[in-house]
Amino acid sequence: MTIEGKRPPAHGRVADLVDVHSGEISREIFVDEAIHKQELENLFPRAWLFVGHASQVPNPGDYFSSWMGSDPVLLTRDDKGQVYVLLNSCRHRGMKVCRYDEGNTMQFTCPYHAWSYSIDGSLVDVPGDLHGVPHMKSAYQGQLDKAKWGLVRCPRVYDYKGLIFATWDTEAPDFLDYAGDFHWWLDNLADAFDGTEGGTEVFHGVLKWRIKSNWKFVSENFLGDTYHGASTHASVEAVGIGPGGKGKRRHGERQNQGGFSKGRMKTSFRLGHGASDNLDYELPYPEFAEPKLTEYFEKAWEKRAEKLRAEGRPLGGRGPATLFPNMSFAAGFPRSILVAHPISATETEVWRWFLVDKDAPDFVREWLRQYYMRYGGPAGMTEQDDMENWDYATQASRGVVARRFPYNYQQGLDREQASDLDRAVHSDHAIAGEVNARAFYQRWTEYVDNLTQDQLRELASVDERVERIREREAAAAAAKEETE
Repeated sequence: MTIEGKRPPAHGRVADLVDVHSGEISREIFVDEAIHKQELENLFPRAWLFVGHASQVPNPGDYFSSWMGSDPVLLTRDDKGQVYVLLNSCRHRGMKVCRYDEGNTMQFTCPYHAWSYSIDGSLVDVPGDLHGVPHMKSAYQGQLDKAKWGLVRCPRVYDYKGLIFATWDTEAPDFLDYAGDFHWWLDNLADAFDGTEGGTEVFHGVLKWRIKSNWKFVSENFLGDTYHGASTHASVEAVGIGPGGKGKRRHGERQNQGGFSKGRMKTSFRLGHGASDNLDYELPYPEFAEPKLTEYFEKAWEKRAEKLRAEGRPLGGRGPATLFPNMSFAAGFPRSILVAHPISATETEVWRWFLVDKDAPDFVREWLRQYYMRYGGPAGMTEQDDMENWDYATQASRGVVARRFPYNYQQGLDREQASDLDRAVHSDHAIAGEVNARAFYQRWTEYVDNLTQDQLRELASVDERVERIREREAAAAAAKEETE
């Protein structure tokens, strides 16, 4: 099948625009508004999405304003310590009941008609229930069933070591099944640098900015696109913004890793997740320009290595990586979470959180804070490089002629390598290889074409790439026998 010149089909089947077997993907999926609307309807309400971090709502009454696809939500903690995700929209006329980014309150009052919703368990049965209605007796004859008109509660919320995920779909798989073996990357993100489980928190504040780009460019970039690094970030490397200072790499890799690393390969999951590395890629923490920092992180690495090896776990899996569809992160340097919120087919609002160990001393916190600011976000040098690519790629793909010609995703096609992880394969090259992107877009088509959760589970129950690897290896073995 060739997709050259194809436009979105009238029946809206996006699978016709993504050919993972030939490595061709239509530009339409990055610029077409009809497809964007299908994403909002069929993908984001049914996938597990990152909403925020538990450390953003540590106390009863704390809240954090976030988004799930096109819907504004409130991450809250009630008086019993339970975390909830509530739709930030009044049930009377739809006004946002909270217009602040974060804060503390036991009651949200709509500024339009003053309906109020409580998260105090002593006043309502379930946090978010309707509590106060002006003129209840005269306007509703005292008969309004307040229990039916509380804020809409997200039915599925999961706290993974402080990382809060949610989905609107009651038929969606459990979060651990949704993540699969990709959870090892989430562990490295959520755990402290010394391996203490769930030992991280986020710095106060979230960086937010908009770009004139499709959200998928952002997810794909961190999913496994190491191919762009040398050309895109050459100026950043020249400046030396990383832990080692001038002449050292931006992520802090030591120049003589040698035997520390067992070889880097990208990791691609049939579930759509992907990482720029593999679990056996054991990369120690950087050598810093400041000896005090080097000593601190060397001790953290030694403690982590001892703990994980005692558990039989490899030390790699720090990313960058993307949990399908739009949560990207890195668990090394920098250690950060990025969510690409879809605004339109050609606009995205990017949010970035930065993580730090809960027990990190002040001198470590301050160094990380400064490093994070010069690296990521709208003013970060590395992020600026990426934003230019995403923006210009989107804009240059909107033209009538440009949209007739697909993007090329053929790196490493039919050269995937076997993996010990469940329904996963690896790239055959550390830098080149677009196996992660092909799997991401295959899964994207299955959601956007509105397959049922049962169909989604069935399709992802077997990784056909693994079967092809076995067939290829069997054929190679047979050919070898014939020549001997």
